[in-house]
Amino acid sequence: MKILHTSDWHIGRTLYGRKRYEEFEGFLNWLADTIETQQIDALLVAGDIFDTSTPSNRAQTLYYRFLCRIAASACRHVVVIAGNHDSPTFLNAPKELLKALDVHVVGSASDRLDDEVLTLRDSQGEPELIVCAVPYLRDRDIRTAEAGETLEDKERKLLDGIRQHYASVGALAEQTRQSLGVEVPIVGMGHLFAAGGKTLEGDGVRELYVGSLAHISAAIFPECFDYVALGHLHVPQAVGGNEFIRYSGSPLPMGFGEATQRKGLCLVDFNNRIPSLTLLYIPVFQRLERISGDWGQLSSRIAMLASQRASIWLEIIFTGQEVIGDLRERLDEATLGTELDILRIKNTRVIERVMGQERIDETLDDLDVQDVFIRCLDLHDVPDDQRPDLLRAYQETLQSIQDEDLRAI
Repeated sequence: MKILHTSDWHIGRTLYGRKRYEEFEGFLNWLADTIETQQIDALLVAGDIFDTSTPSNRAQTLYYRFLCRIAASACRHVVVIAGNHDSPTFLNAPKELLKALDVHVVGSASDRLDDEVLTLRDSQGEPELIVCAVPYLRDRDIRTAEAGETLEDKERKLLDGIRQHYASVGALAEQTRQSLGVEVPIVGMGHLFAAGGKTLEGDGVRELYVGSLAHISAAIFPECFDYVALGHLHVPQAVGGNEFIRYSGSPLPMGFGEATQRKGLCLVDFNNRIPSLTLLYIPVFQRLERISGDWGQLSSRIAMLASQRASIWLEIIFTGQEVIGDLRERLDEATLGTELDILRIKNTRVIERVMGQERIDETLDDLDVQDVFIRCLDLHDVPDDQRPDLLRAYQETLQSIQDEDLRAI
């Protein structure tokens, strides 16, 4: 049984306003070819298929065209779970239709655990794999709010809810395996932030829950899981030193911080219940590079890249001591007639007055929603002892808005 584990496609994501549909299409075509050449039996997609809960028509076209191609291939099964970027309602809408193509979609947690515990069968109808397809567990799926509860109470209940959910699906999977009378592998899936997980600056990974409970211990996964396919973190990595509890990572670099990272997929080959792991590396469909330094270093590196005659998107960070007021004009001239495309320039020597203070020039691209709120607290001189409660209330408000938006879709 050969399984391919991928996640975090984020179809529709832009980079500093630049659309990336050609990259997504290139990846999905490569993935379909790889499934055929590697003779993959099951594809597992561990969440964040789209970058937003309302994907564009073009993003949807890429997704459904890919699924149709895989349904016509020798790959027998596709299992898709929702991530925190996905709309459960949107993913679930064509669920029954896709099931006819052996594409199993789990957009949200269900009261019926057997909706998440899937027994996959071969062409002769014999069971060959059990998948515990646990989607991103939203706060409302696993915790009941009570009046007067403290932040610590909320965090404890969230952790208990996640642990209990995995324990329940694991117990049902083990029970199912025993009832089948065949020692088929059990694979767990999830979209969460595991403790010790590595992230990179600018990769777009965000915390999943209010407070400190974004990082979940690998110990929550039942022992019956022979492999755990995770999504959410964009850096390929094992969890807790266990090679068979893994993030496949995102197939494309989500930002310039990932420009030098080698992207891949996890190919898991089961011999009975014993897995072996091979990492398959993904080609680069659009080269990114971050260049940092003074003007001499920048111009030298640009000249070197221009000589390669390759399409490269650039992020420029000027760190020289001199003040260059015409940096943009100089860079435009240096890249004129080349295949280099500058998406972003950050001039750390351009100083502006903000709220009566000197601050390095920055844009909203440099800040997340929490950074903006903290700047607001700074602007109004909010005392340090009041900030933790205000920040928690702000996080809860953001979570509530996100949940309401998803329910409205």
